[in-house]
Amino acid sequence: MLVAERYDKIVQLVNERGSIRVTELSELCQVTEETIRRDLDRLEQAGRLRRSHGGAVSVKDQQPEIPFFEREITHADEKRLIAEAAVKLIQPKDRILLDASSTAWYMAASMPDIPLTVLTNSIKVAMELSGKEKIEVISTGGILASRSLSYVGPLAERSLDAYHVDKAFISCKGVHLERGVSESNELQARIKQKMVGMADQVILLADSSKFGVIAFTNVAELGDIDTIVTDKRLSGELLSQLEDRQIAVTIV
Repeated sequence: MLVAERYDKIVQLVNERGSIRVTELSELCQVTEETIRRDLDRLEQAGRLRRSHGGAVSVKDQQPEIPFFEREITHADEKRLIAEAAVKLIQPKDRILLDASSTAWYMAASMPDIPLTVLTNSIKVAMELSGKEKIEVISTGGILASRSLSYVGPLAERSLDAYHVDKAFISCKGVHLERGVSESNELQARIKQKMVGMADQVILLADSSKFGVIAFTNVAELGDIDTIVTDKRLSGELLSQLEDRQIAVTIV
């Protein structure tokens, strides 16, 4: 069996079963487990599957990302207000992280030109900050996700390992009291998981339409979030439940 044929067979098996272990793939493909592990690494880098402990899982059912220009105009007024409130949480000389959300781009647009270090995987955010001389911008690099104009994948994830930030500002597709913060796209979810783990303070930027939604892939538990910035349409009941969990909530 040629290498390319083996790759196709591995992806087919993973997609058919949803997940499969290295030991089983080794038997079915009649190669060593070490060879299978190398194959899985390469297939993950190509975005054809996702590595898991002891095997691989399918990514075929993940939802496509909404193009940036669509997200930019959806709930735009709420996002601008949320972004302006989030900017007020930044202090001079902070080291912050901005994800590739449209709300983070609104933050970049309204951010004053003060001494800051900003780490981001967003091309739009980096471009918006490029004209602000006092702000040092660090981009992750990685695989370009054209729909979101962001960098994702193993290289983007590994680049985050080199840094630690004071505050991470992230958005999401869903916020649920029991299921936590979630994303519709596997690659975006994975890089946001990294972001949550590398910050002293995690600020979630989520308009009220995101609450009660469970998207495809988990990003973080609600207990991992320090502050939520949302809009005034959030129900009083949800607000009380969040505050009961010691999560600070800013309403705009």
